[in-house]
Formats: sequence, structure tokens, C-alpha cells
Amino acid sequence: MRKAISLFSGAGGMDIGIKDAGFEILAEIELDEHCCATLAANARRQQSATRIIRADVRAIDPSALLKEVNLEEGQLDLLFGGPPCQPFSLAGKQLGLRDERGWLIFEMVRFAEALRPEVILIEQVKGLLSSRGGEHRRGEVFEKLLRELRAIDYAPKWQVMLAADYGVPQMRERLFIVATRGRNDFRFPERTHAPLEERGGLFGYEPYVEVGKVIAGLGKPTPKIPGETLDDQDNNHVDVTPERDRERIARVPEGSYLSAQTHLGEELRRGLSPKDTTKYLRLHRERPANTLRCGEIFYHPTENRYLTPREYMRIHGYPDDYVLRGPIRSRTGAVKNLDQHRQVANSVPPPLARILGTQIRRLLDDRDR
Repeated sequence: MRKAISLFSGAGGMDIGIKDAGFEILAEIELDEHCCATLAANARRQQSATRIIRADVRAIDPSALLKEVNLEEGQLDLLFGGPPCQPFSLAGKQLGLRDERGWLIFEMVRFAEALRPEVILIEQVKGLLSSRGGEHRRGEVFEKLLRELRAIDYAPKWQVMLAADYGVPQMRERLFIVATRGRNDFRFPERTHAPLEERGGLFGYEPYVEVGKVIAGLGKPTPKIPGETLDDQDNNHVDVTPERDRERIARVPEGSYLSAQTHLGEELRRGLSPKDTTKYLRLHRERPANTLRCGEIFYHPTENRYLTPREYMRIHGYPDDYVLRGPIRSRTGAVKNLDQHRQVANSVPPPLARILGTQIRRLLDDRDR
């Protein structure tokens, strides 16, 4: 089986897909305590031998890690990870390398130089493509990353991929960089799905997957349990919607958002501007979801409540036997570290990771022939 190491593992979304593509993940490195608890819970359930290391990647010696997983330099097939995206997100302050977290993406280069994997896979927001560095030029950070990868003999390719194009019911765009050692021989997978208006012609695309289809069958949420850490799979399907939020979303039609309801009084729309298109957003059953975000929890298409963490997992493509650990909290209070909704929203959809992982495995197999 092909060998992989995961950096910035989060709740394990990308790891699920990489495993499904035929890789054994030797180690997962993550700092957040709730994400590590999620990774550990699923490793126990699956009787996995993966090492889960709770640490800042900057404190890890890659050469020592190689010894710990019983590999020599150059024997690793895949190094992958999704470094923190906040410094580059178009929805944030876009501080780039002025944010200390912006430098974490270059940890992928440091590890690659020491481990010498055949392939590196990096996930990021597409804002990285235009992020400014010390010279305040658009695209400077991305150029620096490509330059550093090439300097250690890796050939990078990149593509912004829309999750809905690959069967995930979510209009989520993310940048993926695949850097291959020595030769530039990777090809990104072709899309498999399309909206109805693009399905004609020779390609035979499948229709976009709809939100209503993937969240069906879960039944009613259990009563809300604010502030508790819930420890079993069924309890991920929990409603924590505050009563005031129920009152506000009750006036929003399916597929719309509260600030667009200009016929309602200011009392209901208080604090919202016309630009607030993702706050108090009710999803539509017959469309893919908007990109799941950390700042807001989206609302059920027909019920006056937040989507539950388990519904978020369905929309993201997590398997139903995967569990989350950590608090389930509303957006009305402070949230320390990553609660369950944020764990999902921060992660790579597992089906998309599987498709990329399968393409990488095929490349490795071709190289061995």
C-alpha cells in the first residue's frame, strides 16, 4: 500500500479521501485539541495504526518523524495537507505573510525537503493566487511557494476545483497544488458533474447533487443541548439554534437570506447590510449548498433551525460512520478552538480528496511500471 503523511490534518476530511484512494496514512499532525480528539476517536473505531500527533508542525523535526514511522528519505509516496487559510481568504483581512499563520504553508516545503516524497498535495483558498508579500505585489506569496518547490526539484501544477463539479453538493471552490518530484507528469481529473444547462453535448456529465437528497433520512434532530460536549455519533445530529434565530429565519424563503427580505421590518433585519448574503441563509433542497463556512451556520431548507453537524457532514461528503468530537455551539457565543460545525467547514470534502488521491496513486503506479 502507498504511504502518506498528513500535515494540518484538521478533522480528517482530506485524510478520509486519501485513505479511500489506497494510501496508508502513517501520521497525522494537528494542533487543535478538538480535531485531535476527532482523529483519535475514528482511529480507535477503525483500529487504525496511524500516529496522531498533537503539535505545532513548526516544532516537528521531519527527519525524526521519518524514523518514527520506519521510513528512509525518499520512501514516502505522498505528503499532503491544508495549511490555515485565514491569511489568504478573500472573506478575511487578506494579511498574507503579515499574518504569522501565512508562513505555515511553507512548512509543506520544509517537510518535503527532508522527507523527499514522490508527490506533495496542498489545499488552499483561491485567494492564495493573489496574496501579497513583502513587496506588496499581487500573487507574490504564490510565486514564492512555487519557486521554493522548484528549488527542491518538485514540478508544481495547480487548479481551482469546484466541489460540485465532482459530485459534492456544495459550491465550494478551493485551490489544489500537486507537486511531483523530478517530472511534471500529473494531470488533474476531469469534472464529472455539471448544472442542467451544461449537461448536453458529448461529455455526459451527471447532474449536480442536491442538498435535499443528501440530508434526507436523518430524522428529526434531538432536543438542543447547549454547551455540552457530545460523545456519540447520533448526538452529532443536534439542534442548537437560539430561539431568536428561529424567529428571524422563519421569515426567510427557501434558498434566500434575511437581508434580502426588505419588506420585513428593521427589527428582524437589525445589524444586517445588503452584503450579508451568507448570514441567516436558508439552503435550497434542489441546489448544491453554498460553501460551508466557519463564521455562520446555514439554515435547514424547510425547518426553522441551523443545519446540524451531521447534516453538515452529509453535505461535505463524510461517511455516516465517521464521528466528531468537541462542542456543538451556536454562533451567538464565543467559540474556543474548532467546534463541530467549524471542523467540517474547515476540511476538504472527502469525495474530492478521494478523486485527487486516486489520480495521484495512478501516477505513482505508472512511474513504477
